[in-house]
Amino acid sequence: MFEKNAQTQTPIMDELARRWSGRAYDSDRPVERMKLLALLEAARWAPSCFGYQPWRLLIWDRSEELQTWHRAFECLAESNRTWACQAPLLMLACADTRFSDGRPNRWCHYDTGAAVMSLSIQATALGLMVHQMGGFDAEKIRGEFAIPEPFDCLTMITVGYQLPKDQIPDELTERELAPRTRRDLGESFFEGAWGKPVK
Repeated sequence: MFEKNAQTQTPIMDELARRWSGRAYDSDRPVERMKLLALLEAARWAPSCFGYQPWRLLIWDRSEELQTWHRAFECLAESNRTWACQAPLLMLACADTRFSDGRPNRWCHYDTGAAVMSLSIQATALGLMVHQMGGFDAEKIRGEFAIPEPFDCLTMITVGYQLPKDQIPDELTERELAPRTRRDLGESFFEGAWGKPVK
């Protein structure tokens, strides 16, 4: 992978600095089964409220079941289909909105996000690229794959190997090579009182 390391204000763990959401996937390189299982293990061991583990991930491997992968692909927004068509793996992250006793689990989305972040960092460590997408038809995919209530369909995810820099299609070059940016620490993180920037 070509690097787009975060320009941090203080040093952070290498995999966190290297993780970014690219779009230029190598369609000729499937994700090895052991690497997929490692991603799922990383997600499995994420923290969650009461250890409830509300996340569920539905996975489609284009090299194993193209027709099923394509059914999931058709649930993406058109803007995401233009590049996600090259991704070897598609995933859907869902969250169980209720505990086993029926009470609402207001932390389920937060916990599922933590699981997907763990998966993303593990992917970076294994030389894989992950891109999460809100642009998909949640009701269509629920119906297409019989996803039961009370699970919320939160995000679609692509996983695969990055194309070499010199093979990135022209229509993706600008976005893939653009520098990564974030707000300064003090704009998002407050100390002691709301709006008092961390220094």
